[in-house]
Amino acid sequence: MSRLFQYGGIVASVVLIAFGIGSIVIGFGGRDRVHDDLTREQIVGTPDSSIPNQLVDTGSEAQAFAKVMRKHTLEATGGLTYAQLPRYQGKDGKATNDEKLAATNDNGKPIDNPLRNLWVQETALTTALNTSYFAESVATFAIVMGFGLLLSGLGFLVLTLRVLRRFGDERDRAPVPRPGVALSS
Repeated sequence: MSRLFQYGGIVASVVLIAFGIGSIVIGFGGRDRVHDDLTREQIVGTPDSSIPNQLVDTGSEAQAFAKVMRKHTLEATGGLTYAQLPRYQGKDGKATNDEKLAATNDNGKPIDNPLRNLWVQETALTTALNTSYFAESVATFAIVMGFGLLLSGLGFLVLTLRVLRRFGDERDRAPVPRPGVALSS
């Protein structure tokens, strides 16, 4: 039975070590992908951001830039969010929710409030930036978990090779009782 446990322990250890190495490799690959994709976009922090004149090439910098974009959008809309803004551009230049008071295009359809469209654009862009932050965080988690799996696998391997082998050696050295002969203590 000890041989079964020994081989099972070795197999489990090798699997943990393989998953650990795989997780580490995938994690570093994910972080590199986030950094490369952000660098390719050539986003530079605005002077009023927490990353002024700095190239946005990490997840945390992407999150910082998303925050300043939201701040700028709130400034442009007078502090109103998408849901708080009236739906249409009014005939008098002021926004309105009343279709009858809305300015119309050549087809007679009401014209959307341009500040709501600004919010749609801002939401799309900040979502992409925040997704970069999340992806980098997940990649970092994969790296940390990979090291945990790797160390666990190595620990189990040491235990398997040391403890179970020692247990097996002690059983091999124990005297085998012969029929009709009593062992003395």
